[in-house]
Amino acid sequence: MASGEWSAENSSRLGMVVAGSLTEGVQVKLDPDSSVESVKVGAFVTLQGERMRFFGVVTDVSLGSTDPMLSASPPDVSDPYVAKVVSGTAAYGALTVEPMLTISGDDPALLLDGPQPAKTVPAHFAETATATERDIELVFGSEGDGHFWIGSPLDMDTRLCLDVPELVMRSNGVFGKSGTGKTFLTRLLLAGILQSRAAVNLVFDMENEYGWRGYGEGGSEVKGLKQLFHSQVAVFSLDEESSKRRGLTPDYVVRIGYGEVQADDIQLLRETLDLSDVAADAAYSLERHFGEGKWLAEFLAVRGREGIFELADATGVNGNALLRLQNRLRRLERLGFMDDTGHDSVKQILRYLDRGMHVVLEFGRYGRNLAAYILVANLLTRRIYDRYVERKESASEDKSAEPRPLVITIEEAHKFLTPGVASQTIFGTIAREMRKYNVTLLVVDQRPSGIDDEVMSQLGTKITCLLDSERDIDAVLTGTSGSRKLRSVLARLESKQQALVFGHAVPMPVVIRTREYGSPESYQSLGWKDAEAMRAQLEQDVEDLFG
Repeated sequence: MASGEWSAENSSRLGMVVAGSLTEGVQVKLDPDSSVESVKVGAFVTLQGERMRFFGVVTDVSLGSTDPMLSASPPDVSDPYVAKVVSGTAAYGALTVEPMLTISGDDPALLLDGPQPAKTVPAHFAETATATERDIELVFGSEGDGHFWIGSPLDMDTRLCLDVPELVMRSNGVFGKSGTGKTFLTRLLLAGILQSRAAVNLVFDMENEYGWRGYGEGGSEVKGLKQLFHSQVAVFSLDEESSKRRGLTPDYVVRIGYGEVQADDIQLLRETLDLSDVAADAAYSLERHFGEGKWLAEFLAVRGREGIFELADATGVNGNALLRLQNRLRRLERLGFMDDTGHDSVKQILRYLDRGMHVVLEFGRYGRNLAAYILVANLLTRRIYDRYVERKESASEDKSAEPRPLVITIEEAHKFLTPGVASQTIFGTIAREMRKYNVTLLVVDQRPSGIDDEVMSQLGTKITCLLDSERDIDAVLTGTSGSRKLRSVLARLESKQQALVFGHAVPMPVVIRTREYGSPESYQSLGWKDAEAMRAQLEQDVEDLFG
């Protein structure tokens, strides 16, 4: 199709551009036979200008008239003929459309780099039509070649995709209040990363939702990543008994040694353990006194108030603060995965990641213990990150020796990334470094306002379900251009199966109806085969080989 021509293939003409601007959007007068009730805010449209074709989104729907007296003295529309004459001429529907991208035209960049941000508007009388499936694919890409189907535009059945290689280049976030489908969205994102082979996943699975099985609305079971992608996923467990009760034999049982805990780990537990600043900082004095790798076991071995106060004199720490710290840290002795030796679980995790396998660490009954979750996630991430830094720097002259890109998923992310500690934690470091050492985060949270503003501004792509707190909405939109318009979009999301996606993995902000997850059809669309299909495939393979 030559530039300047408009094709009606698989689209419906709506009307024409009559006014507008780039900042406020263009005004489209609907044709007489276009019903204003059939067009909704958020719908995608195309505008065919003289030299360029634009891709835009409807931001407002209104009614207009050529005669101001019509609103004061409406005509008698009981006569169908009068109604037909008046409707669409003297009275008409109108749209406000924001041109987002140019998708064809004379710009050479469109041929090389695809759709580009719109920097002008179409001319008067540019024809406006509903976007087609081909338009959506042109803008958001089609399945395969690094693109993953995440959902559909509202009021369309077209598959809308994320650019997964672009997604894993930076840390990202999934947000929404409880019950809006964050877990389902996260499962889909993890499956997309797995299928694209753009990175490997390490998931700290607080609620045991991602490994073998999870639960949907009403308590119905849904398959986890291990069932769908059996040979590509390993499930580690902190609680072997819990895993077996749920029908899973874990690939590895994780143990944490007291010697692996550092004073930095205690800082992150300050709020959870209700420690004062003095008590939390005392861990550093103890680490210097007893030595790294020994301090926690030696400290917990001190018995009685008298012993604690003698230690306080030796370390120069307030005795009551030291007593409170020990009382709180004794909770760690009740965690079944803590022992005196440890088993270098980091080495085991890296073995699987290096083979291209994705690791889900289930917490079992310890997922209900926030201190256990924070301690283990922080401790393992810090040590894995240190190994990645060493290997990345060693491979500075040999790119093939670099470690595989890694995405680390954490839930309750605000506990790790609060403004007071984000600059000191390994998670804050990873978020700010933007994959400098091939490690990024996927943060999942219902309270984004609790996350440090700098960290939020560094998240490359945000997928946001409904939020009902103004502070949470402000936090999600931190550092985002056009935040005023996106705020109104967020406010109109439905409570389930809808999300606003914006950032580097999509060329423009978009509201989606999220892809289904939980039915046999949804599993098959992800590549899963049931027993009957696998048997048929095996028989076909045997026939092909020996037939």
